[in-house]
Amino acid sequence: MARRRHRTRLPAAVVAAVAVMSTLAATGSTATVAAAAGPGPDRPTIRYTEYGIPHIIASDWEGLGTGYGYAAAKDNICTLADTYLMVNAQRSRHLGPDGRASPGQNQNTTTNLNSDLYFQRIKDDRVVERLLDRPAPDGPEPEVREAIRGYVQGYNRYLAETGVNGITDPACRGADWVRPITEMDVYRHAHAEIIMGSADALLDGQVNAAPPGASAAAAVPSASPSARQASSPAKTDAKTASRTDAKSAARTAERIREAMAVSREQGMGSNALAVGSQGVSGGTSMLLANPHFPWQGKNRMWQSQLTIPGKANVSGASLLGFPAVNIGYNENVAWSHTVATVAPFGLFDVQVDPLNPTTYLVDGAWERMTSQRVAVDVLKPDGSLTQVARTLWSTRYGPVTTSMQGVPLPWVVSAHAVRDVNMHNLRALNSWFRLDQAEDVHDVVDILETTQGVPFFNTVASDRKGNALYADIQAVPNVTDEHARSCLTLTGQLLFHQSPRLPNVPPISILDGKRSACDWPDDPNAVAPGLLDPHKQPRLIRSDFVGNANDSAWLANPAQPLAFPRVMGDTAAPRSLRTQELILTAQNRINGTDGLPGKGFTPQTMGKLLFADNSRAADLALNAPVTMCRNVPFGLVLVDGNLVNVSEACPVLAAWTSHDYTTDSRGSWLFANYWSFLSNGQGVEKLPWRVPFDPKDPVHTPNSLDTGSSAVRDALARAVLALRTAGIPLNAPLSDVQKVSRGGEQIPIHGSLGQLGVLNVITPGQVDGKPDIVFGSSFIQQVRFTAAGPPQALSVLAYSQSADPSSPHHADQTRLFSAGGWVTERFTEEQIAASPELRIKVLN
Repeated sequence: MARRRHRTRLPAAVVAAVAVMSTLAATGSTATVAAAAGPGPDRPTIRYTEYGIPHIIASDWEGLGTGYGYAAAKDNICTLADTYLMVNAQRSRHLGPDGRASPGQNQNTTTNLNSDLYFQRIKDDRVVERLLDRPAPDGPEPEVREAIRGYVQGYNRYLAETGVNGITDPACRGADWVRPITEMDVYRHAHAEIIMGSADALLDGQVNAAPPGASAAAAVPSASPSARQASSPAKTDAKTASRTDAKSAARTAERIREAMAVSREQGMGSNALAVGSQGVSGGTSMLLANPHFPWQGKNRMWQSQLTIPGKANVSGASLLGFPAVNIGYNENVAWSHTVATVAPFGLFDVQVDPLNPTTYLVDGAWERMTSQRVAVDVLKPDGSLTQVARTLWSTRYGPVTTSMQGVPLPWVVSAHAVRDVNMHNLRALNSWFRLDQAEDVHDVVDILETTQGVPFFNTVASDRKGNALYADIQAVPNVTDEHARSCLTLTGQLLFHQSPRLPNVPPISILDGKRSACDWPDDPNAVAPGLLDPHKQPRLIRSDFVGNANDSAWLANPAQPLAFPRVMGDTAAPRSLRTQELILTAQNRINGTDGLPGKGFTPQTMGKLLFADNSRAADLALNAPVTMCRNVPFGLVLVDGNLVNVSEACPVLAAWTSHDYTTDSRGSWLFANYWSFLSNGQGVEKLPWRVPFDPKDPVHTPNSLDTGSSAVRDALARAVLALRTAGIPLNAPLSDVQKVSRGGEQIPIHGSLGQLGVLNVITPGQVDGKPDIVFGSSFIQQVRFTAAGPPQALSVLAYSQSADPSSPHHADQTRLFSAGGWVTERFTEEQIAASPELRIKVLN
């Protein structure tokens, strides 16, 4: 398959290194003059501007990686070292088996021991090593290898300069698990990020899977039944068995759907909006990137600009430890990602021999499962080490699991095996390195198709030519609609077709493992075995707008609904309130009907609309609890055995006319609690609406809550009771209840939950006993292109660049975010040199 090279062509003024240093010298400061007299950019040079943002310039990829590794370690060495500890399966050795680990998208989802067993199995199988042995596109491109080689040098250089005992972050100062890293550490980390879409749902089930009557730790391989014929199950009444199977399948599917829905609500998400030439005022296109990632741990984002004169010039943010930009812009293209409605895994139901449950039936013949002893070192309470071993089991389809998202999948008559579409994917590294050098949105599509490396993400992009792109082109299981009809089990049908639907839960396939033909077939147009043909995956290029807020591709733009295989998500189904809010925000701004001056997006209106923190739920439904509240006799509601006076809530909610979650809003916290009790994890269409969902009007339906519904009355009473029990006034400003603790400072945070239809998603909680944000808006960036001149970008990293509480950049952007402010980005060499806070570090 032919592949193109992608290079960003830079203006001549940017190319000459001598001109860079001369410009720096012209600023006149002593530090700048000293730096200007040093070596040119053939030696990695880090230029820090406001808020500690590093602009790294070098003459090659290795040098660029060196600068990135040094700067990333300086800001976040404890977070990075903890990540390398995890992917090397050594958390139990240093931190004990019972601590919590976060190998997936969510926080603290499993124990250190289970995490270690999972990653040790990957190490024992040499999964990453085998991928590195392959040429591109399966293995890394040469520039990827060079950048990672440099990254290791930069990270280790910082650690050598500082010393473990000199680390300023108390989270790992003096820790014996902080050590120099190798290239394999970085590749293991990259691979862990690529497969994290399946870890939360399936990790525990894989490492705890054991045959009937055995524990995972004690199970031993059984004898092969090669001489035995396939046995028949005991006869029973066919109708009775069919009814029992159907009920059991329905119960299992319902439990899995509900657990997945909760996980999706508590996990990562994003909004992204690309606006083309017809939707921009004073430019050719714009992009809003608004990922909702964790505020702690390995999935923190970190901002940088990476420049190799004449080859690459890209600015944005990446997951910590990736010496590339995952979300950002270059001279001609800006892009972002959102979490897609694709399950990056599938299950296979295999019938087992009741007398020998480690054998299973395929095409009428018995096959023996493979067993694997996995052992990890574990720290005991007395400080000594012991070893814990498990026997883990696999089929031809993949590892056996006995649970999904905590829901049991009993290993009795059958067992369930996992196939992860990303387990053999390092192609994502190539995808991001090439996106960093894309030239237009057509180039972006070509990169996505020829690498098929992007894991469980949509891509939204805009270019200087005025195009807006939505593309859900990624690594997808090759479960076409025809294959699903032929091979889904009964439980699999209910999960795959989502009946009833729960918000943002991806179609999950459980296929008949008794037939080898039900494995994911290989497609000649796909980059790797078992992947869906990328040309069957949805994409849309328009000149007005496209966007995504974690629903399926169906309504990237409602004027042009998309069709695609069911494995990628649903169509003609209710959209989330956040999706509705994103679409309405775009439509109303382009039409000039949102109350702001003029038509079309500008940087001012884009930022103002995002940080307006408007709640689509309040737009649709605030009148219902207000009306109901006023009509309740004596204001008293009996709920859950409590007689609650809700009359005080009436004027509070009635006065909240702005429907916003800004820090000074009053009534918003009360409504958030009311909405949580009302929705109770259901899809929005399940609420007591008078006007149901209409697929012909998906942006405005359902609507009009039934004010006489007992559900509305009881939800408000529960919300009032909850706030009073917590000692929170019903009219408390949001700033009193939603804040983060940084060095003893309490910083109020605006925004709210995605299920409220707020674009600026914020999920509050506690970290180490202090108020914090668990996940939400992280690196927010808006980029405008014009016909000529450099890109114009504003950004804010909500939790700031450094996790180190002693760093000056631990909370500076958090305060900025709290105030609704933005960083004016510096992209050209002239802009960087003009920074009043310029600091330069040359890595000799």
